[in-house]
Amino acid sequence: MHIAPDLLDRLQLRSRATGERLDDLVNQLLRLGLSKEQDKRALYVSAPVNALIEGIYQEDTKISDVLKQGDFGLGTFNDLYGEMVVLDGQVFQLRADGKVYQVSDDTKTPYACVNFFSPDSDEVIEQTLNFTELTALLERMIPSDNMIYALRIDGSFSRIKTRSVPRQDSYRPLVEVAREQPEFEYQDIRGTMTGYWTPSFMEALTVPGYHLHFLSDDRQHGGHLLGCQTGQIRISIQHLPRLEVGLPVSLDYLTASFTRNLSADLEEAEQDRS
Repeated sequence: MHIAPDLLDRLQLRSRATGERLDDLVNQLLRLGLSKEQDKRALYVSAPVNALIEGIYQEDTKISDVLKQGDFGLGTFNDLYGEMVVLDGQVFQLRADGKVYQVSDDTKTPYACVNFFSPDSDEVIEQTLNFTELTALLERMIPSDNMIYALRIDGSFSRIKTRSVPRQDSYRPLVEVAREQPEFEYQDIRGTMTGYWTPSFMEALTVPGYHLHFLSDDRQHGGHLLGCQTGQIRISIQHLPRLEVGLPVSLDYLTASFTRNLSADLEEAEQDRS
């Protein structure tokens, strides 16, 4: 971990004056920073993602309830009716027809992840990056793989590839639905990626690793991000020290067996099929 020289000097002076170990002082500083405004620094998940993977696509959580928990994030809608982007307190529905719609407060969701976005850091990136290079850069920017981070990426993109699953009338497992997902490619487009990094040990609760959705600046295009080529972008990152999860009380959820292989299903459902 890198510590600014002037801060390290002050910590060493404190250590010599008080006899406290330098490692203990650094840990105290970290705890203080990570606990800052903790009441608003939480990722809220409306329902465990394992329910979605099993094919439970209806819950009673309203968008109005989701917005009480955050102004930034992603998710989907009842009946798996498109991808969700939550940006600056507005909720957008990115349907399988490739178009973007705003939704009413009483629209319901089986799965949404949101937080109140207030970045801890932001950095302008000038070089061109493909999706693999972008995630490699993000990995260098986040301090630990074992924490949760909200990620917002604004800027220009020479290429964006997205998908949005079609509305479901019968409830098949998510991985089967994803095999039929419409995919879209856009060239020379400006917009915002919203999403999260979550640790692998949370796979029953949230999508592990990077989970990003895209919304164009003109609010006309978007979807679940599959690939990209960046122009100039700004990457904003917020550390989230807490996770809050809603547990549904629907009959489908209460009687589900949750026997599917989460890792395998998520890996197939999230991948780019090109």
